[in-house]
Amino acid sequence: MDSPRFPKETVLITGGSGYFGFRLGCALHQKGVHVILFDICSPAQAIPEGIKFVQGDIRRFCEVEAAFQDAEVACVFHVASYGMSGREQLKPKLIKEVNVDGTDNIIRACQQRGVPRLVYTSTFNVIFGGQVIKNGDESLPYLPLHLYPDHYSRTKMIAEKNVLEANGSALEQGKGILRTCALRPAGIYGPGEQRHFPRIVSYLEKGLFKFVYGDPESLVEFIHVDNLVHAHILAALALKADKGYVASGQPYFVSDGKPVNNFEFFRPLVEGLGYTFPSIRLPLALIFYFAILTELTHFILGRLYNFQPFLTRTEVYKTGVTHYFSLEKAKKELGYEAQPYDLQEMVEWFRAHGHGKNSEHEGLRYLLWDGLLVLLLVMSLLTWLSSAGLSV
Repeated sequence: MDSPRFPKETVLITGGSGYFGFRLGCALHQKGVHVILFDICSPAQAIPEGIKFVQGDIRRFCEVEAAFQDAEVACVFHVASYGMSGREQLKPKLIKEVNVDGTDNIIRACQQRGVPRLVYTSTFNVIFGGQVIKNGDESLPYLPLHLYPDHYSRTKMIAEKNVLEANGSALEQGKGILRTCALRPAGIYGPGEQRHFPRIVSYLEKGLFKFVYGDPESLVEFIHVDNLVHAHILAALALKADKGYVASGQPYFVSDGKPVNNFEFFRPLVEGLGYTFPSIRLPLALIFYFAILTELTHFILGRLYNFQPFLTRTEVYKTGVTHYFSLEKAKKELGYEAQPYDLQEMVEWFRAHGHGKNSEHEGLRYLLWDGLLVLLLVMSLLTWLSSAGLSV
């Protein structure tokens, strides 16, 4: 893809140790940008020479201030968040502190330190709450708070709203105004992704990927990490005067632009690692009850053993209910064009890291997981059938 020129200035990336934040930082560094990564823990990878890392907690304003290191920061990419998937979704207090309070700290720091541009990494979830959406656009309103199915989606909406409302606010010491925008990406993938794909591969290795669910015609979207990096760079440039501040105060949906059935998207990974793609398809309602029981089981046992829930209710919605969005606004105003990618590079990455059909991860030790899965499915079936009977 044609790489836009980025001025030689200093940027700060919150969540800079995470998969996307680190990738964004490295891409900007390669363009000659001075990069400061800010995160609560150090990156797993070696930090390239010339990139600064500042360790700190986004929930503490004094630590956010320290991240600027007396540098004249021209743009903040606010990537840090918490509670997107799995057991993280079940910690409402921490989710609110990071996503809402932490974002407010970033806005305040930008205003006090005279940072003129703030790009917020949002999510499809600020609009999606389990309802079918086909080719939706940025004119769709936020949901009422009580209709968000999880704390993450609700808090990301509140944070995005606060960021966009901060657009045009005055910077201290007469340094102009703050210009903000928000990018709403689909699910992120790419080699080395550490949140969703390792969990899926672990289910394959444990023998837990026995079924798919929902309508085979349901469609969702994904975005390759490099497309998302490209979108963020374009958004930051679109907050500048020479672009007419076109992105100022605006949200944008970004994805690969290829709606696909969630499970068909993963088929190349499953088969590429030598596993058989499931032929059993279960009703979405049954899996929703299964997710409720999974969350309940985690609530009861989580303090003794903080296991990874197989599925949460929100994950059922996100994977089984059609929701995809138009890229027209991002194309027109940012110049965004998604480049084509596939999962072959991820198959190769996992194989290079010892994963695959004949890996050492398989064995009898996962029989307990199989038993728990079957038990929860049976209980879900009974609950679903009972509910169906009562509604007749």
